[in-house]
Amino acid sequence: MNKLLKSVDLTVIGTIHSEHNNIENMPIQSMAASDVGVAEIYPQFMDGLLDLDGFSHAVLLYNFHKQKDYKLRVKPFMDEKEHGVFATRSPKRPAAIGMSIVRLLKIQENKIFFQGADMLDGSPLIDIKPFFRTFDNRPDAVSGWLEGKDENDLKKVRSDARFR
Repeated sequence: MNKLLKSVDLTVIGTIHSEHNNIENMPIQSMAASDVGVAEIYPQFMDGLLDLDGFSHAVLLYNFHKQKDYKLRVKPFMDEKEHGVFATRSPKRPAAIGMSIVRLLKIQENKIFFQGADMLDGSPLIDIKPFFRTFDNRPDAVSGWLEGKDENDLKKVRSDARFR
């Protein structure tokens, strides 16, 4: 019998520190953020950082801890039309999981210093995955409703109050 999964337990492995205390005027994607952040890993998970310093980038998965609800249709920052939340990177998601690809600057003990902080200060860190140039780039990818948008505009967009 297939049972509908309603929730899962996730282990929080640390906390992300950034200069962003609220969603307004923060970068909407890590590629547009020059801001530096620190992912502080809890001591019992420090050993898992072995060899991460050999990578230039990593994927941080974290919880949108200040989101109170979700919407299945949202008007994203790069369009005036509503889209399904799963066709966007809106923080108003049912599972409230964020993902950012960041540039690793240095690792000191249990702290990962990175560039590309586009998350709120205090975000619970769920996981870290190394970015593999060969596996993670998809030159033949199609970007749905974002096709034809000016890529330079994408880098300039800052958040506003729409996802509070």
